[in-house]
Order: sequence, then C-alpha cells, then structure tokens
Amino acid sequence: MDVPELLESVGLLVPEATATGNDLTVRDVWDHLVHDEWDTALDLLEELGGGRSLPPAWWEAMAGAAEQLRMERSAAWCHWRCAEARNGVIRADLTLSPAGATRRTSPVPGSGVLRPMWNIGHRSPAGGPSWNIAGLWIEGRPSLEPGGRATVRLLPLTPDRWRHLEPGQQITMHEDRTVAGRATVVELRPPATASPLVR
Repeated sequence: MDVPELLESVGLLVPEATATGNDLTVRDVWDHLVHDEWDTALDLLEELGGGRSLPPAWWEAMAGAAEQLRMERSAAWCHWRCAEARNGVIRADLTLSPAGATRRTSPVPGSGVLRPMWNIGHRSPAGGPSWNIAGLWIEGRPSLEPGGRATVRLLPLTPDRWRHLEPGQQITMHEDRTVAGRATVVELRPPATASPLVR
C-alpha cells in the first residue's frame, strides 16, 4: 500500500462533509504532503493511531511509508506498534538504577534496540527467579540516563508469559544479576487482533 492508498483507507480521519474546525481530514494530511512536509503528515497519522487499536496491516503500511521517506525512528516506531497490535501493549513507569549501582554507565537507548531481562514473578524449578526478555521503548525521549525515570513500553519475546501482569505490579529490569531498574506496570491492552487478555 502506498501513501495515497494509506490515507484513503485510514478510518481515523473525519470525512470532509462532516468535519468541524478541530477535526483532521484527509485534505489536511494531503496539504502537508503537497508542501513536502511528509514527516509532519506521518506524525499526525501516528498520533491518530496512538489511542486506538489499529490492525497490524495498518502499522505495516505506516512503517513502509516511513521507510520510503527515510524516517528511521518513525519506521521503527511503526514496526513496534505493529508488534504491539499482534501481542498487546504493556506500559510501565521505569526508574533506572543510578550510575555506580550497576555496570551501566551510559544512557539506555530509547527506540527498542535494548532487550533486557525482566523479573516478572516467575520462579525457576530451583526456586530462584526465572527472567523473561522484553524489548524496551522509552516514550517521548531518545534515551534514559542512569537514575532517570520515564514511561516505557515493553515488547515481550514470549508474550504469553506476561499475561498475568496487572496495573500496579512491580517488576525489575536486569542486564546482569544486579537490578538495572524498577518499574510499575501502568497499562495493559490486549492485542488488536484478538479478544481481551484472559486474567
């Protein structure tokens, strides 16, 4: 699907005939495209998709458009959202351990490239913690410094092992045996392509 087809298929934009002064229409997005403001148009569409459960195909099309525009971070974000549409959304309030408390001395990258281990309450057969891997996306910033705090999104390698989580639950992040950060789950959403998570 190319960008024009994507815009025509987006059910998030208000039809011209029923639009009020505050509604975003296909024409509004096209105005940005005509003026070579592709990044602004794509950002608007990403924002519109942010509050709704859109199917993976929509996010794949958005990622393809971003890749055509060589917008690497936007493409990565759309690929991330596509995976969330398939697996569900986990958001948490993360505070990293301060510098000196762990081996990390540099900021944690924010665009999903880090896949740390998490203690989410599972136990090994020997009784110790059984860690689970999840990618980490930091909302609203490119990175997070040691000791810093931010809202993050987690993308589990094995989503079914995370289905027991509930808002308010405490989990810990690990890059080795030491605690690299502590997080509180703030939001859980089911996959866009499936029924709500079974608790």
